[in-house]
Amino acid sequence: MQEIKINTEIIKLDSFLKWANITSMGSDSKFLIQNGEIKVNGEVELRRGRKLTKGDLIKFNGETYKIV
Repeated sequence: MQEIKINTEIIKLDSFLKWANITSMGSDSKFLIQNGEIKVNGEVELRRGRKLTKGDLIKFNGETYKIV
């Protein structure tokens, strides 16, 4: 599990994917989210604007990321 530190109270899912270097562009984030490839706290998330907070777990491609 990788811990990713954010500098704010919340971060949107698409922004988090770029922040964590999972994607390099917003369009890549949108594609992954719309295809159901991203899980937040164990559930597939289809909303790009999903607000994430510290402690949330994001899973993609067998890797888990924890927001700290």
